[in-house]
Amino acid sequence: MRPDPSATVGPAAPKRGRHLSALDGLRGVAIIGVLLFHTGHLDGGFLGVDLFFVLSGYLITGLLLREIEATGRVCLLAFWGRRLRRLLPALALMLVGVTLLVRAVGSPGLVRSTLADGPWVQANLVNWHLLARSAGYWDRFGADRVFGHLWSIAVEEQFYLLWPLLLALVALRGPRAGTRAAVLAAALAAASLLVTALLVDPADPTRVYTGTDTRAFSLLLGALAATPSVRHLSARLVERSAGAATATSALAAAVVTALWLLADGTASSWLYPGGLFAHALACAVLISLTAHSPRGPVARALSWEPLRWTGLISYSLYLWHWPVIVLLSPEATGLTGWWWTSVVCAVSIGLAAASTHLVENPIRFRAGWATGRAGALAFAAVMVGLALLWIAVPAPPAPSVDVGALD
Repeated sequence: MRPDPSATVGPAAPKRGRHLSALDGLRGVAIIGVLLFHTGHLDGGFLGVDLFFVLSGYLITGLLLREIEATGRVCLLAFWGRRLRRLLPALALMLVGVTLLVRAVGSPGLVRSTLADGPWVQANLVNWHLLARSAGYWDRFGADRVFGHLWSIAVEEQFYLLWPLLLALVALRGPRAGTRAAVLAAALAAASLLVTALLVDPADPTRVYTGTDTRAFSLLLGALAATPSVRHLSARLVERSAGAATATSALAAAVVTALWLLADGTASSWLYPGGLFAHALACAVLISLTAHSPRGPVARALSWEPLRWTGLISYSLYLWHWPVIVLLSPEATGLTGWWWTSVVCAVSIGLAAASTHLVENPIRFRAGWATGRAGALAFAAVMVGLALLWIAVPAPPAPSVDVGALD
């Protein structure tokens, strides 16, 4: 995600980093992989979520470290306000629209799961809720939940809550905050990998795939790539040998591509002891070198306009694509294969483009009322409205069980 424009809450927000079209293209690659995975065409496409994680860690940490460099501190309220303006409007629109549509046309079971999951989505804890309900992520072609894909949004939101707090503490210790941030990110990423190796269940890796603690290393490796020491290494490589930088970028892209082609979430036993970590590391290298050589061949390829445009709507596209898949299932449409995929993609892209240009961008960039005290009131109103939605929409009665038939 791109850094947000300056907030009007608290001290002056940090100067925005240079916008890089290639990073939009990487977002486009990530969401295309997820779409292909969820429509059954690319078993390793779920790794697109990891690419999103690394990008988020990189961009958010870069923004926070620039603020520390400029002001000596992190204004947490301003940061969280920018995150809310970036993420909440499109999410709230999707939650309301999908919930009402599911209530109108969905099966009783789907309505019940939607109303049960909704409050946890609102609280940014749905990944832990689904784990507590033993909702296996990899059973994607079984019983569906329209909000099941939002586990990754919850992981990112939890990162946005905790990581700035840690960097704010780092900033309090004076100069060389970037060095301390690099050590902290590396140490936490290593700890996350260790927890993953200890907790993985080969029979069902859902716990380590959707748990915040076991997915944190992807975000943290992105954060590490944004620290001054790593950025300096990338810049030196580009300055000393553009050819070597291009070759390294191409190698990282090749590793990412190979893993997407080879990985299977349940059958690839190498993923959880270190494969996901290696993928995130390759993504971090690719992002870092691309950011420092925006005119290189890899960056130019990623800046291809259709790919870049897809990246610009990738957040809303991620929000909408899974409810569309569930509601326009092959059983509901009578379509299969690429015909069904084409319909799903067309509807999802249309909804995402409308959401991005009519809701997300206007509130993010142009709505003065969405900042300061008015923004806080708007946030409170949205949260109250969503809470009322989960209460007001009637849930179908649970299916009765004939105890006598069990004798």
